Amino acid sequence: MHKLRSLMTTHPIVPFVLKTGFYFVVLIALIYLYGYSGVNNSGFIYNEF
Repeated sequence: MHKLRSLMTTHPIVPFVLKTGFYFVVLIALIYLYGYSGVNNSGFIYNEF
């Protein structure tokens, strides 16, 4: 744990790469979930009015 903390403080690129990777994974998960939900496959919900 001490090695990881010292690596993160001595090399500022490490937190940037970790954060960028994390946000990329979250973005890919959101795109996947949006495509999986089938938003375009549903009908018009207000057709009874």
